[in-house]
Amino acid sequence: MSNEAKQQSVESALRLAPVVPVVIIEDASKAVGMARALVAGGVPAIEVTLRTPAALDAVRAIAAEVEGAFVGVGTVLTARDLENAFKAGAKFAVSPGSSPRLLDAADDHELPLLPGAATSSEAMALLERGYRFQKFFPAVPAGGPKLIGAWASPLPQIHFCPTGGISLANAPDFLSLPNVVCVGGSWLTPAKLLATSDWAAIEALAREAAQLVHAPKR
Repeated sequence: MSNEAKQQSVESALRLAPVVPVVIIEDASKAVGMARALVAGGVPAIEVTLRTPAALDAVRAIAAEVEGAFVGVGTVLTARDLENAFKAGAKFAVSPGSSPRLLDAADDHELPLLPGAATSSEAMALLERGYRFQKFFPAVPAGGPKLIGAWASPLPQIHFCPTGGISLANAPDFLSLPNVVCVGGSWLTPAKLLATSDWAAIEALAREAAQLVHAPKR
């Protein structure tokens, strides 16, 4: 797959809904119910982070069993992470930052990558390598909507998915910016609701998130 085709695939995932749930899952048996609730609520792109031993099994289950889900893998740090995500059935990968080794591996891999940037220099370096879609992380600690909004004029080619400290309350501040395509957030799948399999509550959170309004995009 060409780099441009991979960028288009990432864009398709990010434009499915205003929010990409960022999921930390401890029990893979909860994955299918959770993903079905998110899809039913109108949030089909799901990032399952590689922060627990259950993550890849959760991705396999979602990819195999949940119609309409567009599952990706987050916290991708190495070439092995990319390959494991791809084998598990992920449609995209997300990294908190970028390193030369990871970017080199992504160049040679079929799985599309959404790399992270926290500064304008990092964003420019990723753009030089063809990444028009990037994760802004950690969004709130790094400077929030004021910082990323300031990049819109000098870096109009780049569109961001801010993640890190995003909530239902502050998501509109990011989504109102012309260079933000969506936001990533963990508030849709809190640990308590996952532990109790409260799929109705997760679906309700997803519906609320799906109704957030984007700014007109260029």
